[in-house]
Amino acid sequence: MNRSIVVAAVLAAVAGGAAAQTAAQFPNKPITIVVPATPGGAIDQAARLIGQKLTAAWGQAVVIDNKAGATGVIGTEFVAKAAPDGHTLALVASSHAINPSMFKKLPYDTVKGFEPVVLTHVVPLMMVVTPSVPAKSVAEFITWGKANPGKVSFASSGNGGAPHMSGELFKSMAGIDMTHIPYKGSAAAHPDLMSGQTQVMFDTLAAVQPHLKTGALKGLAVTTAKRVPGVDLPTIAEAGLPGYETTTWGGVLAPAGTPKDVVAKLNAEFNKGLAQPDIKKKINDAGIDVAGGTPQQFADFLQAEMKKWAKVAKDANIQPE
Repeated sequence: MNRSIVVAAVLAAVAGGAAAQTAAQFPNKPITIVVPATPGGAIDQAARLIGQKLTAAWGQAVVIDNKAGATGVIGTEFVAKAAPDGHTLALVASSHAINPSMFKKLPYDTVKGFEPVVLTHVVPLMMVVTPSVPAKSVAEFITWGKANPGKVSFASSGNGGAPHMSGELFKSMAGIDMTHIPYKGSAAAHPDLMSGQTQVMFDTLAAVQPHLKTGALKGLAVTTAKRVPGVDLPTIAEAGLPGYETTTWGGVLAPAGTPKDVVAKLNAEFNKGLAQPDIKKKINDAGIDVAGGTPQQFADFLQAEMKKWAKVAKDANIQPE
C-alpha cells in the first residue's frame, strides 16, 4: 500500500478517536459563552440563567463574557476563531442574521463559520407611539402617516438591529414615508420618543413597559404572529397590516468544526435548562418566550431570517457599509 495512503489513514483514525474522546469527556474545562452585547439585554439574561444550569449539570464553571461592538460582530468573530471543541460558544441575537445585509464584508461566514446549537428564546416587540400621535390603532396610524408624508420618524436602538429593521418592514408594507432615527441603545431613544421628537418605535416589552404604565407612551400592537399572553393588544397583522411579523431572538452557536456529538450534547443540555420551570418563569417575566429545538431547526430558522432581512434591506435601499 502507498505509504502516503497509510499515513493519511492513520491520521484520520487518530482525528476520529480524538473527536470521539472529546465528546465522551466533554466538558473537561470551563465553558465560555460569549454574549456579543452589553450586559442586561435578553441574550445576556438568557446566557446567565442557562449558564447556571449548565454549571450544575456538568460541574464545570460557565463564564459569561460580554464582548459588545459593531452590532455583535466583535464577539461573534471571537467565537468563530475559537477552538472548535465546544468550550467557547456565542449566544447571538437576531442581528447575526441581519448583519450580512448591513456590512459589505464580515470577518466570518455567517453560515459556514458556525455550528448551530439551539434557538434559546424569542422576544416579542411592541409598536409604541408618543401620546401626541392621534392614532389609537395600527390602521389609524397608517392613515395618519400617509396624510403626513416626510413628517413621521421612527426611533431605534441602532442601525441593523431588530427594532430598526422592524420599522423598515412596517414602512415598506404600510407604504408610509418614515425617517429612521438611530440611537445608541433602546434607553437612549426613549426621551425623544416620549417628548414627540420621534413618533414611533418598535421595542421590547420589557423596555417600554415602565413608560406604558405612566402614560408616557402608547402601545398600539405587538409584532408577533400571535397575541402575547398578558398583553392586551392585538398583533400588527390583525390590526391593519396583514402578513407583518417580526421578533428579536437569541441562539447558541459553536465554531465551525465542533464535533457533531459535542453539539448534540450541548443541545440536549440547553434544552433541559430551558425546560426548567424556574428558568422559564424568569425568562417569561422578562417579556421573553422560551424556544428550544434541534440544531437543524435553528439552522433552518437562521436561513429564513437571513432571507427575510435581506429583502427588507433591499426594499429599504439600505446600502451595506
